[in-house]
Amino acid sequence: MKSDRTVIVTGAAGGLGALFVERFLENGDTVIATDMSEDGLLALSDETGRLHRITADLTDEADIARIAELAKETTGRVDVLVNNAGWFPVQPFEQITAQDYRTVLDINLVAPAMLTRALLPLMKGHRWGRIVNIGSGSIYGGVPGQVHYTSAKAGIVGMTRSLAREFGGEGITANIVAPGLTLTAKAREVLPKALQDDQIGQRSIKREEVPEDLVGTVFFLASPGADFVTGQTIVVDGGITML
Repeated sequence: MKSDRTVIVTGAAGGLGALFVERFLENGDTVIATDMSEDGLLALSDETGRLHRITADLTDEADIARIAELAKETTGRVDVLVNNAGWFPVQPFEQITAQDYRTVLDINLVAPAMLTRALLPLMKGHRWGRIVNIGSGSIYGGVPGQVHYTSAKAGIVGMTRSLAREFGGEGITANIVAPGLTLTAKAREVLPKALQDDQIGQRSIKREEVPEDLVGTVFFLASPGADFVTGQTIVVDGGITML
């Protein structure tokens, strides 16, 4: 397994991101963890000395520049970018304002695109790189009350495929992990219990989806084992969606 990489994980203080950080640190990688929550970042465990924390708002291009500068100062390169940060509000469509729509698109689509653009100069030139975007299985079936969110996550698919085409010659792959409804603490708080139960009922594997279910797929796409995989969406939803 390739180790001693420089890995950037966004949304690193959340239920998914913290597990991704832990897995890459276990592999011997240097990890730059970013999130809006300073307390959440400080709570991340690090017995390796290879974890670097930076509080940032990814909708702020100045903060994005600070992340790129930290990577440049730390190792001078980026090998793996995991675009995990996101926001998934529930709003009836007829109540969504234009500003609501823009905010959700900015966080879930524009921010990962701009961060990827800022980090590409540190990824190019090494003939190896990984971009792993966290999408959503919701784009296949649709979700009432999340029209803006599913729109943004559908946009991630087009962005990822285009990145795969544009930078494959540099040895950089771009792929998506599309979870089903994953019960992080935040998801349990925000999403209706009826929706959570309905998802379980639709699955081939009849249980809750938890953050631990996604770690292996993300780590695989960031590994040399996925050298010839790019532009793909891997759905991890317990068998609701079969493509």
